[in-house]
Amino acid sequence: RFAYLTICGALEARSQAVIVSSTGNHGAATAAYAAKAGLPCIVLAPPHIPTAVRSFLLAYGAALVIFARKAAWSIIGEGAHKGLWYPASTFTPTPTGPPYGVEGYKTIAYEIWLQLGRRVPTLVLVPTGYGELLYGVWKGFRELRHLGLTESAPRMVACEPAALGPLRQALSRGKTIASVSSQPTIAYAIAATVNGYRAVLAIQESDGFAVPVSDEDVEQAQQQLGLFGLWAEASAAASLAGLRQVASQGEQVTGPVVCISTSSGFKDLLVGTAEAPSAEPTWEGLEETLMRHYGIVL
Repeated sequence: RFAYLTICGALEARSQAVIVSSTGNHGAATAAYAAKAGLPCIVLAPPHIPTAVRSFLLAYGAALVIFARKAAWSIIGEGAHKGLWYPASTFTPTPTGPPYGVEGYKTIAYEIWLQLGRRVPTLVLVPTGYGELLYGVWKGFRELRHLGLTESAPRMVACEPAALGPLRQALSRGKTIASVSSQPTIAYAIAATVNGYRAVLAIQESDGFAVPVSDEDVEQAQQQLGLFGLWAEASAAASLAGLRQVASQGEQVTGPVVCISTSSGFKDLLVGTAEAPSAEPTWEGLEETLMRHYGIVL
């Protein structure tokens, strides 16, 4: 959604190429739509980008370059000011994505509203890094209310890695922007060290709040989703982890609650490292292995 309208913006501006700094999802979507539009796409990715994501990006013909994230923003901005490319991601000290992007994200709100039978959820929980998705979804619900199609709008809940949480810091200090030091987390796709000011607007305007989710919380949420047939990457499972936190804090919620999941599990850092037991190629060998490792009794 975000990438589709961003590429439309690049075409409208008659740009020669598009560039994005990304760890995965955003870069892959931008590369896909750029390929469809016939635009060269440069993706600057950090060294820790998963192997699966590298293959994903290269499959779309992206010019993938491993590049330090801190340096990427200034390079993107320099090239944009020279007219060399259209920036599909932020390049300013205060993270703000392309102007068209959130217009794509807001359609998520429209779909939620329709799928709930033209009802508005009480809470919408969103995995949050810079907060562009959070703001885009809020913008959609806000517009539904302004158009008179709904009488209310949901409270937005930002689910951030507990190891970082710049948005929580900004909200607690009454600021629009806060910075935190970089810390390791399995939710690498939302491991932002600075928040976007539009995320603060979404929380304030919706009377929402931000919740921290630990790596353990996220892993438990991933496992729970898996048992329901949904394989989500760690960052995408942050919304369910956030809901569990909200419930544990005694928050009283009536009406529908929506957790937004943003990506499949194949983009996780540890994909391909899981091991499975082997068995002797006999009935007895299979029976023993199933019982020992999985508790399955034949």
